[in-house]
Amino acid sequence: MKLVGIDIGGTKCSVVTGDETGRVTGKTKFETRGCAETLSLIFDAVSAAGTADAVGISCGGPLDEKAGVILSPPNLPGWDNVPIRDMIEERFGIKCAIKNDADACAVAEWKYGAGKGTDNMVFLTFGTGMGAGLIINGAPYSGTNGNAGEAGHIRLAAKGPVGYNKAGSFEGFCSGGGIKQLGVSAAKKLFAKGAPGPAFCENEDGLPSVTAKSIAEAAYKGDKTAINIYRKSARCLGSGISVIIDLLNPEAVVIGGIYPRCTDLMQKEMMKVIKKEALSFSASVCRVVPAYFGDDIGDVAALSVAACLAPRR
Repeated sequence: MKLVGIDIGGTKCSVVTGDETGRVTGKTKFETRGCAETLSLIFDAVSAAGTADAVGISCGGPLDEKAGVILSPPNLPGWDNVPIRDMIEERFGIKCAIKNDADACAVAEWKYGAGKGTDNMVFLTFGTGMGAGLIINGAPYSGTNGNAGEAGHIRLAAKGPVGYNKAGSFEGFCSGGGIKQLGVSAAKKLFAKGAPGPAFCENEDGLPSVTAKSIAEAAYKGDKTAINIYRKSARCLGSGISVIIDLLNPEAVVIGGIYPRCTDLMQKEMMKVIKKEALSFSASVCRVVPAYFGDDIGDVAALSVAACLAPRR
């Protein structure tokens, strides 16, 4: 079976070919731009992939999965009510389905990765945004209209970096954009005191180029400001996971995106908070682990959506 997977992210997109085992056989990757331009690049890549049995799309929510429509995700400005499933099916004559990226990644890690063998698992995206994909009682759970698991919208503090249009949210503290905001704020405080800037931003001219990646690179080189930023994000990650553990009692919480690349910077602080805040009899049966597929998770996730695609009646 030949499948096509489309992973639409806030900063990058990929179109891959593969099969129902999650094996990727080909890939086209490009930056996410405006809606019309990015759709054109997606259509060109799908066309170049040739004949396929199904197309699966993984995309940040909110979505209407039943209607196949992208509904104004906060990390995709201008993508308002885009009927992408019908656009693909009408253009290429191939069955297509779309899933929230967190849900799709959860299925991929559950079937093939770090959550394999579990009946109750939560996947956290921790990328451009923060979302949760849920596996409950051995099956994916997406809620009444496909919007379950929007963990990024949970408020963790009265104020703080903005994520999912909410200051102090889980996404605000635990996402690429949120970590950037923490970095910019920390640098500005140093500049206001007349102190030297951190390694990731030595002067005010460097503020626009601050990223979660540049902060992580500085942290791994020993910059104290950068290390403290990742520790703060890690503590908030622990707080959010503690809520999830108390509510859902999962066997595993699998974290993708930034976490697999920065586990050394975050794991210790995160686990301290979980040990302190989560119910001990729930935390004791839950593994908190990085995603098996690392940066490739979106590709495998999109293929898993295509693999699960059933004919619509």
